[in-house]
Amino acid sequence: MQGLPESAQSAQSISCPSCAEPLEEGDKFCGVCGADVTAPLPVADVGLPGGGTPGTGLPDGAGPGPLGNGSAASGTAHGSGPAASAEHDHEHEREHAHGYGEYGDTFALAPPLDPAAGPGQGAGRPAAGDAPVAPGAEISDPREEPLTGPAPQGRTCVACGVGGVDADGYCEHCGHAQPRLRDHQERELEGVAAVSDRGLRHHRNEDAFAVAATSLPDGTPAVIAVVCDGVSSAYRPDDASAAAAAVGSETLLDALEHGSPPEQAMHDALLAAARAVAVLAEEDDGGKQGPHHNAPACTCVSAVAAGPVFTVGWIGDSRAYWVPDDRALPSARLTEDDSWAARMVSAGLMSEAEAYADDRAHAITGWLGADAVEIDPHTASFQPEGTGVVVVCTDGLWNYAESAAELAAVTPADARSRPLHCAQTLVGVALDGGGHDNVTVAVLPFPATVGRAVSEPA
Repeated sequence: MQGLPESAQSAQSISCPSCAEPLEEGDKFCGVCGADVTAPLPVADVGLPGGGTPGTGLPDGAGPGPLGNGSAASGTAHGSGPAASAEHDHEHEREHAHGYGEYGDTFALAPPLDPAAGPGQGAGRPAAGDAPVAPGAEISDPREEPLTGPAPQGRTCVACGVGGVDADGYCEHCGHAQPRLRDHQERELEGVAAVSDRGLRHHRNEDAFAVAATSLPDGTPAVIAVVCDGVSSAYRPDDASAAAAAVGSETLLDALEHGSPPEQAMHDALLAAARAVAVLAEEDDGGKQGPHHNAPACTCVSAVAAGPVFTVGWIGDSRAYWVPDDRALPSARLTEDDSWAARMVSAGLMSEAEAYADDRAHAITGWLGADAVEIDPHTASFQPEGTGVVVVCTDGLWNYAESAAELAAVTPADARSRPLHCAQTLVGVALDGGGHDNVTVAVLPFPATVGRAVSEPA
């Protein structure tokens, strides 16, 4: 039986047969696509109409070429002239009729399962452990094999639905790589909700949020939301945003419950969040490096709705908006970005349209992190007429609805009574617009109606 060239055998032995990812000796599953790499490649002696080289699945005289596709490197492999061309056409038809196609691929996809059949009982499915089968035959799928042993504890595989997930994020039954927990998160409490999504372009979600509900010392209900956006060019941006959201919300909640005025509580919470992010840099270098280069960093925006007033605080370019229930009333952007574009506009050097069209528009001038030049929390309180919602978000949303009017236009009319649905809808707006960035949205109905204390970090 004619074998593969030595170079092809070497490549085959160290690469995933599904995605060609390089493998290490002893690997059982591909680290990229999760494919089982322990099963031998199916190679069988399959004859072709009109003859062929046994064991290769190729026509007579067509040994494996440099690409393993059964054709010679030069155009003279099948002769020349009309007769040779016709012969080549017939061989090409035979190749595709037998399923090995342009690259000599002898694998065949299994047909869909019979809906009435149980796991592993699809029509014609070979039993687990059978030897490799010939092209055109049906092959087994590890996702259809019944689980043996005790039921998994904790997370269950999203692909096969039966296997547990190991510490590396792969199914212990079928080997499928699992989505990260932070890729998409949703939280809803009485009076506040938030949704965060990785988006369509980033490989991980570097946003984080926390939502909480409590009562002030006088019994006034209050809800809070903290939304943080990791700076992608910094080290460990996902850890920075998570630390800022957790510490910021805890500090804010504690201060409110002890009677601090909302603006003072917000200011102190932003400073505490900044310290938590700065600590990450000290953990990385043991505090020995002096000025931190490319330290973990994030932006932060938060909101508190309590009584007839709501308060917002921020550092960076994450934003808060007010959207009234009565859309005849004006909506408003409540924050001013710490960004290059905002500085150009405030200095009167550019119009807002010109500034945000510039490539430098999103360069931030304020952030939380050890290498921040200055930590300058901004806070503001508002007492609007009527009811509505406060929308707190990262630039993953406002890039697609920048002005208050644009955001109000895509905010559901029932946002105050269905805050989670509103947050989901606004995240969908960003994804439908292209999803170029992580997107996180928190929605706080105003006035707050919560009556019990509870906290939910993302």
